[in-house]
Amino acid sequence: MNNEKLMGMYIHIPFCIKKCKYCDFLSGSYDASTMTAYVESLIIELRMHSHIYGVYGNNYPISTIFIGGGTPSILDSKYITRILDTIKEYFTIKADAEISIETNPGTFSLEKAVGYINAGINRISIGLQTANEDELRAIGRIHSYKDFINSYNYALESGFKNINVDLMSALPYQTLDSYKKTLNKVLSLSPTHISAYSLILEEGTPLYDYINNTDKSILPDEDTEREMYYLTKELLLKYGYNRYEISNYAKAGYECKHNLSYWSDVSYLGIGVGASSYIKANMTDELASSCRYQNIADIHKYIDTLSSIKSDDILTTTKEKVMTTLSNIICDRVELTNKDSIEEYMYLGLRKVNGISICEFKNKFNIDVFDIYKDVLDKYKTLGLLTITEDTISLTDKGLDVSNTIFSDFLLD
Repeated sequence: MNNEKLMGMYIHIPFCIKKCKYCDFLSGSYDASTMTAYVESLIIELRMHSHIYGVYGNNYPISTIFIGGGTPSILDSKYITRILDTIKEYFTIKADAEISIETNPGTFSLEKAVGYINAGINRISIGLQTANEDELRAIGRIHSYKDFINSYNYALESGFKNINVDLMSALPYQTLDSYKKTLNKVLSLSPTHISAYSLILEEGTPLYDYINNTDKSILPDEDTEREMYYLTKELLLKYGYNRYEISNYAKAGYECKHNLSYWSDVSYLGIGVGASSYIKANMTDELASSCRYQNIADIHKYIDTLSSIKSDDILTTTKEKVMTTLSNIICDRVELTNKDSIEEYMYLGLRKVNGISICEFKNKFNIDVFDIYKDVLDKYKTLGLLTITEDTISLTDKGLDVSNTIFSDFLLD
């Protein structure tokens, strides 16, 4: 099936019991009535989008669904089931679609895991971050390592075969030895996928304020952080995990299809407060060029706008009216120029270990990649940071290590 006509779907659940000290995502704690109203609003937004991309519109096949947050597992599984049942009713989901959900220990149970399996979810991600109790407390996590083990066992017992574990390095008070212990504990469980990120201090978060105003010494130094990075690659390779993207490792056949779609120029529809979408020009008649946009970040305005729509009216309304209503929850819409699309194709595609296709670039943009980037490609090939084959351009292992510097050179004047 042509990737040009596939869509991914992201569902944002913005709820948490307690916001982590490092988190700058759109999330927080809310009362039960707000959670219920929010789910109802998600349902309405999904049904409205079905006039454009689902069974009442162009009916593009959904290849991946990712339920993220926040902490989706804070919700009763009946709400997750309702969301997925709505997607199944109003959109076409590919038979081999990857359907993922993020969970956090302390909000997860065997009952919820079984509910997810019954709802059709086939991939689960568990946010451990670190196995060290002191480090967990330092970043504001609500769970213990024992809670994580319980969650992992719930996933296995319920029947999940595809399990990701999220890890973080360069945490407060973390040492190379404590990080190695975390890696070894996780590797002993043999999950199918591991995401390993280095902590980024985001301005405005409690951890950023504390460290910058009080005590920078609690973070590992730059040399230790680099050692953690190299240790991750070394140990995961030793245990059979292939690095397929800068921060993601998987056993063969278990690469995250949803994440790959972000880096492979597949359209995706973001549902929920603050959710981002990327829609290519050929997906609707109204688009002259590809675009990115984001839903509004105000959860109460999001709920109020959508809850004013009567469910019975959605299926009988016109596509034009649907688009007008949806425009009330959309902000930051940007239509991409050809230059924007070329840049994104390169710096997103080069995140993947397999890189980008020379042939696909020419077919997509009607120009040879070397006509645009010859000097940049020659520069990094000479430095041993980039490899060029008959049909691929990819960063070497050393190139991936300094990818942010390289990516900036693919921005066109």
